[in-house]
Amino acid sequence: MTRLTGRALRLTVYIGEDDIWHHKPLYTEIVHRAHAAGLAGASVFRGIEGFGASSRIHTSRLLSLSEDLPVAVVVVDTEERIRAFLPRLDELVTEGLVTLDDCEVIRYVGRAEENGESDVKGKNSL
Repeated sequence: MTRLTGRALRLTVYIGEDDIWHHKPLYTEIVHRAHAAGLAGASVFRGIEGFGASSRIHTSRLLSLSEDLPVAVVVVDTEERIRAFLPRLDELVTEGLVTLDDCEVIRYVGRAEENGESDVKGKNSL
């Protein structure tokens, strides 16, 4: 498992829930690529309402015609590892927003480690 403390970068990819990459959700592909790259963790957050460059409002309200809700994929790791990962996003994110923010990791411990066990199954996420 990657040890991560101190200064880090937070990569956030804002896309639509209905965005697809090779017949599966784009957010799934981003998470799988981050995992394959050995990054510290990735999480996907589903928004309830928002708009982007298209200025079209997407919402979860019942009477709305839009179901393509906003999704944020957040990845945190060292600056070097995040910047090395960016080219892997180039072919994936054709619409959306990609941001980088400095952050500080205070604690990064998996569930198994809290209990004094090793992380055998590798089920860490942000």
